Amino acid sequence: MIDWPSPTTLAAPAFVLSVIWEWWAVKTGRAGGRYETKDALTSMAMGIGNLVVNTLTGTIALWMMMLVWPFRLAEVPVTWWSLIVLFVAYDLVYYWKHRLAHRMRWFWMEHVTHHSSTHYNLTTALRQPWFGPFTGLIWIGLPLVFLGFHPLFIFFVGGLNLVYQFWIHTEAIGKMPAWFEAVMNTPSHHRVHHAINPRYLDSNYAGVFIVWDKMFGSFVPELESDPPTYGIVKPLASYNPLTVAFHEAFGLVRDCWRDGLRPDRWLRRCINGPGWSPDGQHNRSAELKAAWVAAHPEDAGTPGLPKT
Repeated sequence: MIDWPSPTTLAAPAFVLSVIWEWWAVKTGRAGGRYETKDALTSMAMGIGNLVVNTLTGTIALWMMMLVWPFRLAEVPVTWWSLIVLFVAYDLVYYWKHRLAHRMRWFWMEHVTHHSSTHYNLTTALRQPWFGPFTGLIWIGLPLVFLGFHPLFIFFVGGLNLVYQFWIHTEAIGKMPAWFEAVMNTPSHHRVHHAINPRYLDSNYAGVFIVWDKMFGSFVPELESDPPTYGIVKPLASYNPLTVAFHEAFGLVRDCWRDGLRPDRWLRRCINGPGWSPDGQHNRSAELKAAWVAAHPEDAGTPGLPKT
C-alpha cells in the first residue's frame, strides 16, 4: 500500500501564513472580520493539541478501521478515478458524521470544541477536539472500508477534506459566484453552520459539497437581515484549552451524576441532542427555533424557522 503523506501536515505552512495574512488584514481594516488575541491563541493551542492527540492515537484509529478490512466486499484500486469517487463518497459520509455530531450529545461533547469560539476567522478552523478516536465517531466511516477503500486511502482523502474546510472559516470573504455557492461549501454557508441565531442552528453540515444539505433538508442560506452570531448556546467564558476541550464531557458526567443510578437516563442523555432533559423541559434547537417564532411570528416560515 502507498505510504500516504498527511495533507494537513503538508498544508500547515500555508495555514500559518493564511492566519498571519488574515489577522493583519482584519487589524488594518483591509478585510472584514474580528480577531481577539486570547481567543485566537486558544484556537491555535487547540489545533496543536489536536495534532498531538491524533499523532498519539493514530495507530488506534487505524487499527479500528483495519479490523473491518478483511471483510471488504472488494478491493478498490488506487487510481485518479477512485480518488475522485472516494473524495465525493467521503464527503457524503462526513456530512452524516457531522450531522450526528450535532444531534447526539455523546458526539457533541467532542465536536462542541470546534464551535466554542465567539469569533469566526481562520484560527477557528484550528480549534479542534482532543478526543482522538475515543468517542467512536470514526466507526461511521466503516461503509467505505466495507466497499473496498483501504483505511490509509480514506485517511488521506479525509485530510484533503479538512484542508478544503480551512479556508471557509472566514468573514473576509463574502458570497462567492452563484454557481459555486450552489454546489460547494463556502464561507457564507459555513458561517451559518457556526452561528447560534435560532434560524441557523443545526444546518449546513457539509464539508466540501453543500449539495448534501440541499438533498437532505438541512440547508439554510446566510441572510443579510440576520447576520450570524457565533459560539455555542451556553457560552464558554474561558480561554483555558483544557476547559475548551473537555467542558462538555464534564457537563455530561455531572448531569448523569445528578440522575443517580439511572442508566436509562444516562443512555438517553447520550443519544439525544444537546439541550435534552429527562423532565421534558428541553432546550434543543427545535425548542429554540419554536421560541423564536413565538416571539417573532413575522419570521415564521422563513429560512431555517418553522411555520408555526
